[in-house]
Amino acid sequence: MARLLSVNVGLPRDVAWQGRTVHTGIWKSPVKGPRRVRQLNIDGDGQGDTAGHGGEQRAVYVYQDGSYRYWQKHLGRSNFVPGQFGENFTVEGLADSDVCIGDRYRIGSALFEVTQPRVTCYRLGIRMEESDMAALMVKHGRPGFYFRVIEEGDVEAGDEIVQVASGPESMSVCEINALLYLPPHPRERLERALRIPALSGGWRHSFGAMLEQTTPAGNAGLGPAASPPPAWRGFRPFRVARKIVESSNVTSLILEPSDGHPGAIALPGQFVIIRLGPSTTPAMMRSYSLSRTSDAASYRLSIKREAHGAASAYIADDLRPGDLVQLGAPRGSFTLREGARPVVLLSAGIGVTPVLAMLHALAGEGSQREIWWLHGSRNGREHAFAGEVRELLDRLAHHHSHVCYSTPDPGDRPEVDFDSAGHLDFPLLKQLNVPQDGDFYLCGPASFMSDLTNGLRAWGVAPDRVHTELFGARPSLTPGIAVTPRTPAHVPAGVPGPGPMVSFARSGLNVCWGPSYASLLELAEACDVPVRWSCRTGVCHNCESGLVAGDVSYQPDPLDAPADGNVLICCSRPQSDTVIDL
Repeated sequence: MARLLSVNVGLPRDVAWQGRTVHTGIWKSPVKGPRRVRQLNIDGDGQGDTAGHGGEQRAVYVYQDGSYRYWQKHLGRSNFVPGQFGENFTVEGLADSDVCIGDRYRIGSALFEVTQPRVTCYRLGIRMEESDMAALMVKHGRPGFYFRVIEEGDVEAGDEIVQVASGPESMSVCEINALLYLPPHPRERLERALRIPALSGGWRHSFGAMLEQTTPAGNAGLGPAASPPPAWRGFRPFRVARKIVESSNVTSLILEPSDGHPGAIALPGQFVIIRLGPSTTPAMMRSYSLSRTSDAASYRLSIKREAHGAASAYIADDLRPGDLVQLGAPRGSFTLREGARPVVLLSAGIGVTPVLAMLHALAGEGSQREIWWLHGSRNGREHAFAGEVRELLDRLAHHHSHVCYSTPDPGDRPEVDFDSAGHLDFPLLKQLNVPQDGDFYLCGPASFMSDLTNGLRAWGVAPDRVHTELFGARPSLTPGIAVTPRTPAHVPAGVPGPGPMVSFARSGLNVCWGPSYASLLELAEACDVPVRWSCRTGVCHNCESGLVAGDVSYQPDPLDAPADGNVLICCSRPQSDTVIDL
């Protein structure tokens, strides 16, 4: 007979960890007597990070006394107490290998349904004082699981747990957990999992992405495995064939391979990392989108001159035809999707470059899709590619165009050079009757992207049809960490390390590796390079980043390898000079 051994609750608290403050609700303590279980929570309980824990699909976390005994033996510890794993219900029975997604159980006067395995994160490692605990729980098949509350009611330690229904497909918590995190990922099992109505939305999205995955490596359910692997590792020499002045502040480079080997055809929307600069100074590395469809013979990069941009000034003033630069292979998943839906290309300023490459591709194939070109510039002097865009649109049977100038010059002609004065924003999209059922591709300044992305989602556009590209460092993801003022990326304090050079391409930072860092993630954090992570042990793939050049080793080994050309920075160390797309 299954039985509820302990009901555990706890409100979030701030704890000190590695010089930071973590807001977490993982500390739970047993309570006596009956306790009300509600749709979103148990009375007296709370979560510090509601993006990853809690909510209707994760209202109650369940862990088994059998797993307690297993970990006591495996870890050589005997000091566990109820709630040790952050669970709300400590239970006798209900092993992860026996309980199936969709099973329903009556406990006390409440009715519950199993929705998903637990997604473990670094906070469990803090609570357990075992930094690898998130990976161990997955690797050993003992994640525990979440209940959804079907009927609210009271529960109490000692209550019998009665199964009242079995989930369709009979897929256990352990099997579902391994299907996401551990190779292989059989297609037949993914399809079975998606036939379980009770499976929570996040897991359904991950399994759906894995089914659609076309690349042989990486895990699309966890990381950015949507694009093919880079055509080459490291950098290759390219010669500047031409420089073209596109506007008062934009210069294009036509680059051709100079090593006797052809380049690679890039997908429209992809970018390259370029290494350039005078031979007498340290090389500068920057990420630039390709601004037209590419063949194997040449690439076009278009660079806006920034007020304090060393690389953009060097390109505009000093780089000459015939000069050599070093180029990484095209990469990135901000690419044009196939299909019949309308295509809405939205850009501001130099954000035009990747969507311009998409427009080239659509015009080149004579697309019959409905194409919307919406662009914002300051004025005619800074409006690059205006004539080129008009020529491309004229080749498309079903096209719409609207150009905004935020501060038009006196000589800029309304309805000729631009269509409206002001900024390209979401109210304008609604005014223009842009189709809600389209695929939206956005690139531009952060405020532009935020306004349009939030507006589109509030309008009912599905998140998987809103595609974005952001120049420079991407937003950080550090769940539970107290917010601190943003600090520009910098070389860490102290004497430079004796190890290989690590270059953070998007941040323009070169740092020598030192033995005081346990991982590339820790080095990036010491430099205040924006990073994304959750488990810190090679499980969740939130930290997966582009590995442009170099070799790394892993400790611990990832449970599932990243995509070709990528690296999990949370558990890797450089073995040679390394360039990372961060």
